Amino acid sequence: MIDVERTFEVRQPVSVVVDYLKDFANAEQWDPGTKSCTRTDAGPVQVGSTWHNVSEFKGKDTELEYRLVEMTAGRLQFQGENKTATSVDTISVQAADTGSAITYHAQIEFHGLAKLATPFLKSEFEELGDKTVQQMTSVLNAL
Repeated sequence: MIDVERTFEVRQPVSVVVDYLKDFANAEQWDPGTKSCTRTDAGPVQVGSTWHNVSEFKGKDTELEYRLVEMTAGRLQFQGENKTATSVDTISVQAADTGSAITYHAQIEFHGLAKLATPFLKSEFEELGDKTVQQMTSVLNAL
């Protein structure tokens, strides 16, 4: 399993951060790997809401079906799946002196033959984690 975690601060309060990030369609702005992310159900965003995500990784498009599996005032968890991988993205948000402290934790488990590539992909996901922090910080601070 690949496990990447970053903690960083933004100027926005917890409520603004969670309200923005709970709509996973916004990943198009804050996730450098996401090419498109489209809501596939209707109504207010709530536990059970779903999105179709297309990300580019190592020059190839990867499609995952994401679902919001947990939402509280300070924590969001999304689970994405396709035939070759399961991705769990957990975003924890706490009040900080300057606004909010965010911990972004991504876990990717590959299935089948793709599992063999796991050791070789860790550094790529670590780099993507750094880019995500930069982009998410910029987007959230601009809200």
